[in-house]
Amino acid sequence: MAIKKRKWKTAQGVKTAWSYVFDAPGSTRENRKQIFESGFESKKEATDAEVERRIKEQRDFELQKATPAEVPGTLAGLLKEFFSEHGAKSLAPKTLQRYREMAEYLDDDLLATQIPAIKPLHLSREWNRLLTSGGRGRKAGKPLSRKTVRNIAGLVSSAYTRGLRWGIAEVNPVEASEPPVPKKKEGIALSVEQQEQLIAGATAPWGMDVFLELDAATGARRGELLGLQWADLQGNQLNIGRSLSQVGQGVFLKEPKNKKFRAITIPPTALKKLNAHRREQEPYRAHFGASYQGDFIFCNPDGSPLKPDTISASVSLLFRSLDLPKGASLHTLRHTHGSHLLAAGVPLTDVSKRLGHANPHVTATVYAHALAGRDDLAAKAWEKFQTTGKQPIAVRVVVKRREKS
Repeated sequence: MAIKKRKWKTAQGVKTAWSYVFDAPGSTRENRKQIFESGFESKKEATDAEVERRIKEQRDFELQKATPAEVPGTLAGLLKEFFSEHGAKSLAPKTLQRYREMAEYLDDDLLATQIPAIKPLHLSREWNRLLTSGGRGRKAGKPLSRKTVRNIAGLVSSAYTRGLRWGIAEVNPVEASEPPVPKKKEGIALSVEQQEQLIAGATAPWGMDVFLELDAATGARRGELLGLQWADLQGNQLNIGRSLSQVGQGVFLKEPKNKKFRAITIPPTALKKLNAHRREQEPYRAHFGASYQGDFIFCNPDGSPLKPDTISASVSLLFRSLDLPKGASLHTLRHTHGSHLLAAGVPLTDVSKRLGHANPHVTATVYAHALAGRDDLAAKAWEKFQTTGKQPIAVRVVVKRREKS
């Protein structure tokens, strides 16, 4: 067991965090895999989490040693086959990781139940349990959100759908169960002043202020921005064709969410800051020389890619420190960009294309409410029409006579 303590200085003072690291079951000198997690507030919290993680990793290791020819008979076996035969071959690594994490919330007794014995009532009970006390790990016994529970239900349903194709399930009991319906949450859109406050408050050696400026000016996704390379910048055009993703502590480049490349124009203010950021990188390139890694626009001093999860956490912390809207995150800047464009009267199809949505319907659903005060403009427009649009309106009434039989 290796429990470590780390300290670092911030503008608010000295911060402390604990972490753990250990060799995964089955590791050898030639093929070593380490399990690492940080961010714990105390040594005891890190120790408890490490023990729980060891148990989980050992259980997963034992499951993986099962004979491949065995046909799964339990829900746990069905999920295992779903992850290995479908997930590993067809899903993005990040998606597969989330699916595995969701499966960990399911009750052990339910997982051990034979597939034919699981009824919709059993699953409805499980959804209710998760809603009231489904948390695990550091949040053991705490309620899960309606959205999380519904996502878990969706995972089980997908596994059953595969089970039907494979002939190891006869029905999908999830369809007749009652997973919760998430409460619809309206996205947060910053005002222009709040957006400027956020960018002005950003400080980081890798250029957080420029990163946030470009995010606000383009509405690009987190992974798309972190995957950008200087070759993608042509004049004032930014070619977005890859995304940086993270699974565990590893990062890798992948195709964009909708598998399409798009070129978007960078506004002059953001372009000016981007060019200045490029000049500021030159001393780092000169210092590291041949060991400088890659050509990323946003990166560590040695050129290595940044970790997306770390960036999101840093931006969320910045939001809180500036006392900006509760619940705001890095994605808020993307939502703000779309909202500002719609509020400015940019056509929906153009906004959809700039954001990289699959179709304008997605844009209309997510961003149509734009900013607070938009309805005031509609009311004023209606009032103006009542005085300027007073023209006789011819109404033609057509009456059909009934034919005599």
